[in-house]
Amino acid sequence: MGAHLLVEALGALREALAHARFPLRLPGAEEATRASRGMVAQLDDYLLPRLETLDAPLLAVIGGSTGAGKSTLVNSLIGRVVSAPGVIRPTTRSPVLVHHPDDASWFTSDRILPGLARSLKAANDTRTLQLVAEPTLPRGLALLDAPDVDSVVAENRALAAQLLAAADLWMFVTSAARYADAVPWEYLRSAAIRSAAVGVILDRVPPRAMHDVPPHLGQMMAERGLGSAALFAVPETVVDGDGLLPDAAVAPIRSWLATLAADKQTRQAVVLKTLGGAIGALSSSAPNIAKAVDEQANCLDDLRHIADVSFAEAIRTISVQTADGTLLRGEVLARWQDFVGTGEFFRVVEQKIGFFRDRIVNALKGEPKQAGDVKVAVESGLEMLVRSEAEAAAERTEAAWQTNSAGRQLLASTKVDLRVTSDGFSAKAALAVREWQTDVLSLVTSEGKSKKSTARYLALGVNGIGVALMILVFSQTGGLLGAEVGIAGGTAVLAQRLLEAVFGEDAVRGLTKKAKASLDARVAGLIDHERDRFYAVLDVTDVRREQAAAIREAVTAIEVSRRNDPRLTGHDEVLPRLDLPELSQPAPAMPTLAELMAHEEAADRVQ
Repeated sequence: MGAHLLVEALGALREALAHARFPLRLPGAEEATRASRGMVAQLDDYLLPRLETLDAPLLAVIGGSTGAGKSTLVNSLIGRVVSAPGVIRPTTRSPVLVHHPDDASWFTSDRILPGLARSLKAANDTRTLQLVAEPTLPRGLALLDAPDVDSVVAENRALAAQLLAAADLWMFVTSAARYADAVPWEYLRSAAIRSAAVGVILDRVPPRAMHDVPPHLGQMMAERGLGSAALFAVPETVVDGDGLLPDAAVAPIRSWLATLAADKQTRQAVVLKTLGGAIGALSSSAPNIAKAVDEQANCLDDLRHIADVSFAEAIRTISVQTADGTLLRGEVLARWQDFVGTGEFFRVVEQKIGFFRDRIVNALKGEPKQAGDVKVAVESGLEMLVRSEAEAAAERTEAAWQTNSAGRQLLASTKVDLRVTSDGFSAKAALAVREWQTDVLSLVTSEGKSKKSTARYLALGVNGIGVALMILVFSQTGGLLGAEVGIAGGTAVLAQRLLEAVFGEDAVRGLTKKAKASLDARVAGLIDHERDRFYAVLDVTDVRREQAAAIREAVTAIEVSRRNDPRLTGHDEVLPRLDLPELSQPAPAMPTLAELMAHEEAADRVQ
């Protein structure tokens, strides 16, 4: 049950990592992309299939630096040429996996490394795995000759990392002249972090350096968390006609590997050590991917907030200026004064109310003609205000995004010019204003149905009452100043008194509130639509914060499953450690770096 839950948790982590996206060029985004892809590859190539096939042969991957002699070593361990050494470097060819014929079924399928095609012949293709059946190799053991970890060819480096991540046992090959190089130690540090089973082969050690270099490398390994790793030293020697090392040079390594393969318990302990360490490293590293997802989502939230604030300010400004008397200026004020300032309006009202008192219904011939002019002026002024604030909000948002690196990236990626309002916005604004005016007329029509107000309502007319209500909406907060107080302010008060004469004071308050709410709602919908253009740019980035939560949930489930699975713990000392040469006798002088490099170059010429 525990193993089943662990597989489920790892599968959930695999899916969460596979869907994590880092489209914004934030610090660490490229690293998070590589790391998440690497984790998915390791889950596919090794962890998930290995958990389901613990009895599969032990896979030892032979990796290391350019020219360290990996292929020569593999051929020498087998006793014949199974992996052609690269004479001209860098060499791009298919990796070679050597296995016992009885173990073929474990490797011909896509149980491990499903992304690599299988072939029985060598190919100059890093996506093909060459399989070589070798009867002399012990059952339960397979050797994989990997590309150089420091190859100048990027595909070779990527494949080397992929193969090492799929290894049960890392056999890392370096040379006496280059064992302190940075690139190999990056991989060895990674092995230490993963608690992988590791064997290090120090190749091409000059006889004079045999008592000095191996102990120094062993000390470096111990200091870097690889104290339990096996260490082998292969002396500098001449190869035979087939390019093979003398049997005595590789016999300790062959014997050690055969011992691991022969003992099922030890072999499985090696597998579980590496498997447990890899799972632990994965669960430790995966939260960093979740953090990177959060950083992407937080950046998008910041940009979204900028748009929210800017366009909310436009809505607020319009709401304020449609209530503080700002619109009771210019053309609107002039047309309103034409409507109420000549006396005609009041004479008509009084006449029609009188007619109703005398029940002369057919005297109702229409409304004061200036009401339509006020309505048109209101429409024009309100539309201009909405357009101005929407344009200002777009400019503010675009300018603020330009100050943000991710914002600049997104603005550059869209073909839409977000500095201006959308095409057709003016027509939409005009339509919204007209629809609001229709709302106002509908309000006064509905309110005017009561018998008590019928006479005054019909005397003023729907348009007359409607424009009076619009004027009252525009003057609720008393923003008029100076002479405007006596002119526009007075006419606004007049509008209120007229409406109260028709509907009563309480009804007028309700009508004003409803009319203002209707206007605010229509304006907000219109402005929000403009803001949504910025949202659309954010939405196409495909950053989903829920992926971070999914990663963390999967990691928690993995940790619970690991604690409940005793197979994955207690394997720190599974590899037999070979003793390094004793230093009881004074060692000869340590060769210089130049001497070691000369040995390297000579060996390269021989091979």
